[in-house]
Amino acid sequence: MKHCGTKILETERLILRRFTEEDAQAMFENWASDPEVSKYLTWPAHRNVDVTKYVLSTWLPQYENETYYHWVITMKELDNMPIGTIHGLVNDNAEMITVGYCLGRKWWHQGIMTESLKALIEFFFNEVGANRIQSYHDPHNPHSGMVMTKCGMKFEGTLRSSDRNNTGICDASWYGLLRSEWKQ
Repeated sequence: MKHCGTKILETERLILRRFTEEDAQAMFENWASDPEVSKYLTWPAHRNVDVTKYVLSTWLPQYENETYYHWVITMKELDNMPIGTIHGLVNDNAEMITVGYCLGRKWWHQGIMTESLKALIEFFFNEVGANRIQSYHDPHNPHSGMVMTKCGMKFEGTLRSSDRNNTGICDASWYGLLRSEWKQ
């Protein structure tokens, strides 16, 4: 793969860009402090903005690595206010990217995450040269799987009791998309 790091990606409604220290307050208020947003994730809701600042302080130095792909999702119509996050974890041996995401509850069911994931899929296939993009979700959170399906990912199966999130040990429903299957 040809790694190039977290580049700015733009869609009709969104700008996906690198996080900055200045994003801490919006990140805390718009999604990181909401237990409904983090319910099916692996990190707990942030108790205060200092937790969010600490998390950002661990992420920001990683942008120096060309294999680090982590975007804040911002809305153009809201003066590019941060409303969520999306990232990709690299497996160079398999030429594969595993994607994860979360979005502030105010922006659920508006097609924003689908728009974000489509932008990442295009980026990872066209610019990075990935062969496979995959993601998974807790089956109790079916809307996450709907996002994957809308982006062309195929359901590949559910691994029983194979993950842990804020609800405890859970199943993981996996989806994947190969470059050979992908159509722009």
